[in-house]
Amino acid sequence: PGKNDEPSVASFLAVEHQPAYLQPVHRLDQDTSGLLVLAKDPETYRVLQSYFQRRDILKRYEALVRPHNPSTLNTKHSTLISLPLLPNPYDRPRQMVDREHGKPAITRYAIREQRENGTYFIDFFPLTGRTHQLRVHAAHPDGLNAPILGDRLYGTPAERLFLHAAEITFLHPHTQEEMHFCIPSSF
Repeated sequence: PGKNDEPSVASFLAVEHQPAYLQPVHRLDQDTSGLLVLAKDPETYRVLQSYFQRRDILKRYEALVRPHNPSTLNTKHSTLISLPLLPNPYDRPRQMVDREHGKPAITRYAIREQRENGTYFIDFFPLTGRTHQLRVHAAHPDGLNAPILGDRLYGTPAERLFLHAAEITFLHPHTQEEMHFCIPSSF
């Protein structure tokens, strides 16, 4: 749930699955589609949360981005973006890059495909989990310099935000078996 009473996965689960315990372990931005990990009991929730805190969870997101100018797509230096973030105190809920006071935010990326319509299909691998991290890292001039399509905060609105949590891998909290889930985007 967010800071208001808008519907969320947690509120939907509370109504649809009473009295079962189903607790989201992490968050997705409101407009992001894709995989979300839920715990079935409090102990599992605590273990899975510790995985996220220690960054023992591997995640891959898929996105469509459109550079303002294709020649400025920042692909020449590195496939790693490290831009520290903090909430913009004058423009919430936006986040901003602040090299002095921001918290570390690191994203690995790979350009998978350039499409004829001027968009690029990108895989993002967040190594930290800051609010709007992928969206800011895509749009910022020192990042990809290419906003995610449909990003109403850092780019241009469209029929949807083209950001999808496509893949997640972690160890099962009780058996230690590797759990891997993958649901590709439809874009």
